[in-house]
Amino acid sequence: MKITQAFTFEAAHRLPNVPETHRCHRMHGHSYRVELQLDGPVDPRTGWVVDFFDVESAFAPLLDQLDHHCLNEVPGLENPTAEHIAIWIWNRARPVLPALASVKVFETPMSWAEYTGA
Repeated sequence: MKITQAFTFEAAHRLPNVPETHRCHRMHGHSYRVELQLDGPVDPRTGWVVDFFDVESAFAPLLDQLDHHCLNEVPGLENPTAEHIAIWIWNRARPVLPALASVKVFETPMSWAEYTGA
């Protein structure tokens, strides 16, 4: 069974490794959406793979580090592409959510990066 819980946050960033003429080189902001997908058996007693409240609690400290911050100033996100944000979240969420199967980070409704730990 796969379950997904979504979160949103607002943040600013700039991409330091693109040419100065690239529009993402300048500071700008996004309304990010993060989807955490977990995979595992349904517990016959609870009826859940993982309690959504447990997912929310596990992700809350990471969300606090991202929401309404300049992502370039978050340790480990000096080049905060969607890809790097997804990996950053994975590396911090997986130890507390062992059923984590993928992290999707949407910069816009039409563009996102997905990381599966590989």
